Amino acid sequence: MQVTFLGTGTSSGVPVLTCTCDVCTSADFRDTRLRVSVHIQLADLNLVIDTGPDFRQQAFRANIQDLDAVLFTHEHRDHTGGLDDIRPYNYMKGPKACHIYGQERVINQLKAEYYYAFGDNRYPGVPLLEAHIVDNEPFEIKGVKITPVQVKHHKLDILGYRIGDFSYITDANELAESEIEKLRGSKYLVLNALQYESHISHFTVEEAIEMAQKIGAEKTYFTHMGHKIGLHASVDAKLPENIRLAYDGLKLTL
Repeated sequence: MQVTFLGTGTSSGVPVLTCTCDVCTSADFRDTRLRVSVHIQLADLNLVIDTGPDFRQQAFRANIQDLDAVLFTHEHRDHTGGLDDIRPYNYMKGPKACHIYGQERVINQLKAEYYYAFGDNRYPGVPLLEAHIVDNEPFEIKGVKITPVQVKHHKLDILGYRIGDFSYITDANELAESEIEKLRGSKYLVLNALQYESHISHFTVEEAIEMAQKIGAEKTYFTHMGHKIGLHASVDAKLPENIRLAYDGLKLTL
């Protein structure tokens, strides 16, 4: 399995187009973060988790040549706004549909926002999507087991996913003990860490460290980092040895 971090940032923060702070003017490429997403390649399966507004740019940058499926964590636009840009994958080796997976609430919202891709009389060239409703039970794609992990995003129940030894949680601020058990034994854990200050719907850095240590993965990478977290090098140096900040373009091989 190869995992590529397409984006490790978030939409929250200051208006970066006019910002002259250390993060925005940093020469360290790790401080330039697109909206959070990850690409996973396993055998003949290519999937991404979430397609934010930056997905087209991310797919070019990562040279993603094929796409079978998209797993959605939840329906917020910074995680769904780039779904229309999957259409080249429908036609490069097809036409073939891209399978999308999410909770019923999420699928229903995607069908409303991208109604033109789901109607009976679709215009030629629109995205070809086959929707699958999932809950908090394991399912398979091309024989690969996917285990959803339910987490709280403030009061919203959203999903993370475990695939083999890789577990991915974003936009969480609470995990039940039953869901933590699903994550135990992971070789790599990805967990959101928005900022140092308290937040209503995201783990802070300290909360994410505490949760990572509780889960006990061999290696944890933080993602969904806000602008206010500070410079990558400075934050990374303060983290426990087996916990690091992820960055756009980081590759893991399992």
